[in-house]
Amino acid sequence: MVLKVFFPSCCSSAESGILIGRWISEQNSAVILAVVHFPFIPVQVKQYLSELQRVTKVNVSVLGSWNNSKQEKEESLTNSGAVPPFRNDQITTGKKKSSWCIMTSAKLCCPVCTPLWTRLPPPAQEAEDASRLSAIFDTVAKSKVLFMTDRYDDGPIKLTHWQSDGVEASIIVELMKQASVPACMLLTFLLSLISGACKSRMLKFWPLSFLWSKLSTCEQLAHRLQHLQVISSNKKAQNQTQLMRKANIFVSLLIDVALGILLMSWLYRKNRIGHLADTLIPVADHVAEELQDLLQWLMGAPAGLKMNRALDQVLGRFFLYHIHLWISYIHLMSPFIEMILWYVGLSACLGLTVALCILSDILALLTFHIYCFYVYGARLYCLKIYGLSSLWRLFRGKKWNVLRQRVDSCSYDLDQLFIGTLLFTILLFLLPTTALYYLVFTLLRLLVVIVQGLIHLLVDLVDSLPLYSIILRLCRSYRLAAGVKFRVLEQQDGKPLRLLMQINPLSYGSVVQTYRLPTYSCYPKDSWASLCKKLFLGELIYPWKHKGEKQD
Repeated sequence: MVLKVFFPSCCSSAESGILIGRWISEQNSAVILAVVHFPFIPVQVKQYLSELQRVTKVNVSVLGSWNNSKQEKEESLTNSGAVPPFRNDQITTGKKKSSWCIMTSAKLCCPVCTPLWTRLPPPAQEAEDASRLSAIFDTVAKSKVLFMTDRYDDGPIKLTHWQSDGVEASIIVELMKQASVPACMLLTFLLSLISGACKSRMLKFWPLSFLWSKLSTCEQLAHRLQHLQVISSNKKAQNQTQLMRKANIFVSLLIDVALGILLMSWLYRKNRIGHLADTLIPVADHVAEELQDLLQWLMGAPAGLKMNRALDQVLGRFFLYHIHLWISYIHLMSPFIEMILWYVGLSACLGLTVALCILSDILALLTFHIYCFYVYGARLYCLKIYGLSSLWRLFRGKKWNVLRQRVDSCSYDLDQLFIGTLLFTILLFLLPTTALYYLVFTLLRLLVVIVQGLIHLLVDLVDSLPLYSIILRLCRSYRLAAGVKFRVLEQQDGKPLRLLMQINPLSYGSVVQTYRLPTYSCYPKDSWASLCKKLFLGELIYPWKHKGEKQD
């Protein structure tokens, strides 16, 4: 028979006394929780253990004595059989067939997922061994009250345990707990007002509802509002996953707001807002001039291509007129740009992600003329593509059945075939000119979408990164355990086998994957094949549209 003793390694340097813990008879295991130092009054120790059993519901008792003599340090545990529940015939020094498996652990309070034994058990016994080891950690986890007392207290009982150097951040945690109650009440009241305002009927009318659904700033504010509702909720977390999610959201909000305040302080220092406003107008003029030069190049013979002269001139002048309108609009707004940027910069106090979303919306407004060019070119190109495909079916005696969504046979008259041939020829010869304009403006539109996509990737990174879990993994890795590992300390014939049990922490990749926060996504999850098909057919690419939404 093998007896197992789980002994915290920090108690190996403790002063002499008695060992208190729990004896698990069905597993022949002893869990040492603490060492009670001499001198003590037995009656007080008995009362303390009774109170501990009542509070923790754990059968804590005296398991043996601890001798800290340097000469007999190894036999300090093996000679402790005079105290129940160990029997004298079980506690030997190796002269009989029974032996002890003494496992020392630096940290015993963390749950484990997959225990790794020095001698791997058969697959049928893995679940049983995991349940046995979980009973050890459950014992330590339920004995939290025991760790509130140590050898530095003024009470009659002096203890040494794994938290004898001080409970982790006890003062800070208690102060935060006391301050969180009124803060959560105030935050809940403010959020109820904001939620009521957001659900008002005024925001459901067409102009406001359209802006709320299209601006990424509004989407980010709604996302952060949900986060505030989660952390300000008075409902207690049901499990460790919900608790970690709340902590990750809270830390993410704090860091986001801190970075936003730093950005705001940088913008309002040394009149950077004014310099930015003075730079914005020349940049917009330069972009407009480059577009004018591009259109003049397209209206000639671009790359030596022979274009349809009449259609080329019509499209070129049409787009040049829009550029002139855009330049006039920018210069009309120039006296107010600095004031607008000054008030927009104040929104950075809501967080860095809100500031980035505002930057994305400003970029969309400044490149609105490019978006208009893309829409005009795409609609015209799409009309010709679908017209050519329909006329091609007419030549083959086919037609598209709208009700059954298939191609059926059809007989056409001679007049229909003549008109179809004429229209097909006209559309085919006009297609290269339209396709060239569509290609150029699509590339410009994709450039703007890529820049906006990079901004939103940064926003999603800040929103979804589990910062609290990463900091916890960096500072206290044993709190995020993937299992345990054993290392042989001493293995000699006739002596107990001594193993060191250590927590095997989660890797940083597993921490990010496990505790990653969900984010909203304003970009559709289209595949590359679907995207290329849309570009080839001239269908509009809406960055804010999802697959299930109707596109007009």
